[in-house]
Amino acid sequence: MLEGEVKYERCVVVSQPMYFPWLGILEQIRLCDTFVYYDDVQYARGFFNRVQIKTQSGIRWLTVPLLDWHRGQLINEVRIDNSTDWKRSHRDQLKQAYAEAPFKDSMLNLVDEVFSCDYDVIGDLAQASTDALVRSFSPIAQNKPFLRSSSMGIEGASSKRLIDICVSLKADCYLTGHGARKYLEHEHFETQGIDVAYIDYGLTEYPQLHGPFTPYVSTLDMIANCGVSGLTHIRGKSIPWRGFLLTSGSNK
Repeated sequence: MLEGEVKYERCVVVSQPMYFPWLGILEQIRLCDTFVYYDDVQYARGFFNRVQIKTQSGIRWLTVPLLDWHRGQLINEVRIDNSTDWKRSHRDQLKQAYAEAPFKDSMLNLVDEVFSCDYDVIGDLAQASTDALVRSFSPIAQNKPFLRSSSMGIEGASSKRLIDICVSLKADCYLTGHGARKYLEHEHFETQGIDVAYIDYGLTEYPQLHGPFTPYVSTLDMIANCGVSGLTHIRGKSIPWRGFLLTSGSNK
């Protein structure tokens, strides 16, 4: 444990699957006991099918093309447009961006592992990419179940469904990212004996190419630059929700 961390008996994270996500997702995984891919909620523009990388010419987006998606579709229903060779394009961009990185081969091998399979829907690809990142830093996921909400048989929406998921997993803590402060009904969790905590991202600086450091890029960046030693940069800690809202200036 890091200094200041609170240890719970069973901490649960429920997160929508994201394409080769940033380091903050791995920080949440390190802190939880069970990770749930929230794959059967509505798709919205975000990081489900795209992610940032650093290049010599600045930040660039890698975007997986989608096939005629419409409002109301679930993440596990949105289809990928495989009529274009987006895999080759993404790999070529990564190879060029990280040509001078010391562990570029390890990063490209991970990408090749993910791309060796065919994916019809974005939820499957996003989960596979996150799983591959986690395997690169296996100590953060040792003996932790990784589940899909779509396979849990729990209906509902918003805070009520999240509470029911936590109850089904016998959680005493629900750990979440900062965006949840806008809608989460914190006291309702407490009526079920579940504490709500927000992650205080570590944002630990590591050696990085192409200008000033930024943590808000794909974890592939850290793998290319640090290799397995990047594990030491997966930090962060949890903050009880009242303290988080106080320091973040939220009135909710």
